[in-house]
Amino acid sequence: MSDVKKVVLAYSGGLDTSIILRWLREEYQCEIVTFTADIGQGEEVEPARAKAEAAGIKEIYIEDLREEFARDYVFPMFRANTIYEGEYLLGTSIARPLIAKRLIEIAHETGADAISHGATGKGNDQVRFELGAYALMPDVKIIAPWREWDLLSRDKLMRYAEQHGIAVEQKRGTRSPYSMDANLLHISYEGDILEDPWNEPEEDMWRWTIAPEQAPDNPLYLELEFEKGDIVAIDGKAMSPATVMEHLNRVGGENGIGRDDIVENRYVGMKSRGCYETPAGTIMLKAHRAIESLTLDREVMHLKDELMPRYAKLIYNGYWWSPEREMMQTMIDQSQQTVNGSVRLKLYKGGIMVVGRKSEDNSLFDEDIATFEDDAGAYDQADATGFIRLNALRLRIAAAKKGL
Repeated sequence: MSDVKKVVLAYSGGLDTSIILRWLREEYQCEIVTFTADIGQGEEVEPARAKAEAAGIKEIYIEDLREEFARDYVFPMFRANTIYEGEYLLGTSIARPLIAKRLIEIAHETGADAISHGATGKGNDQVRFELGAYALMPDVKIIAPWREWDLLSRDKLMRYAEQHGIAVEQKRGTRSPYSMDANLLHISYEGDILEDPWNEPEEDMWRWTIAPEQAPDNPLYLELEFEKGDIVAIDGKAMSPATVMEHLNRVGGENGIGRDDIVENRYVGMKSRGCYETPAGTIMLKAHRAIESLTLDREVMHLKDELMPRYAKLIYNGYWWSPEREMMQTMIDQSQQTVNGSVRLKLYKGGIMVVGRKSEDNSLFDEDIATFEDDAGAYDQADATGFIRLNALRLRIAAAKKGL
């Protein structure tokens, strides 16, 4: 422990990291730098500065990373239509590489020789933070208090906080609150009654979305404009990546869109039940697939769909900074050069319907060929006979061998 002189702590100012700050001082007798990122969690981050100052911290980093998060992490991920195990839109996973990057950058800036985080020893985040950190600073020391201390329950943490005069927010009597994580892409809920997968979430748990049955009786129409696979405007108004997500979170939440209740397979081996609200991401995925359906070659689309689960697993498991993810990203980004145009959506009581799509320069849809009316010779239907017979050849040979 004595060889650790200075630590950069990923610090939210909440219960866990406030305790970690005090614990690091007691156990490591080291200097501490705090880093607090605003990635769109919807809560003020400045109170973390006051708490850190009150704790005697001299080097405090408070940073607004919303645009960088949306532009360099969320948008590239959605170019691949990324979804983990068919349901999870990776809201927590995709935020970790950015935080890991800034932890390492701040360590370099301040001369720190270690970083610390508040991820538990049972979860995925410890893996994501640390794989990212090692990829960017191979010799960095990492302190993961949850793997060292004996404060292994919320009740023990709260007792420790009371003994050391550490303020605790969202305390409900003696009960532990939900474990929540929020950013521009989603808000997640774990723990409490959700630990039994049979229990339905309480309605008052949800923070971003109204219940679909309580959503407006009139549909909301949106027109999303894409350039190279990214949304650049909504209803004719140009928007930055973060502004796009903020807008879609608001209108999606107002129309009951984006709730998910999932049991997922964690990288560490266990199954975990979590509930998620991802309004913007749900809308973005639907719209992106719609514009790709018009502008991407068939085999390019199918290849992307085949690779997407591998890409999703890389992000979920913490390999954003791996060479294989970067290689796949290059391929994905290249595929998006023609993904330009507009998609019109109808939002209604938790549902999203694509009701229009167009691309002036890159549409591969040819009405003259696709029509059920007279195509004036654009497509010779007789050509299909030879096409079918050639593709049936191996099936006919196999059937003949069976005596059919």
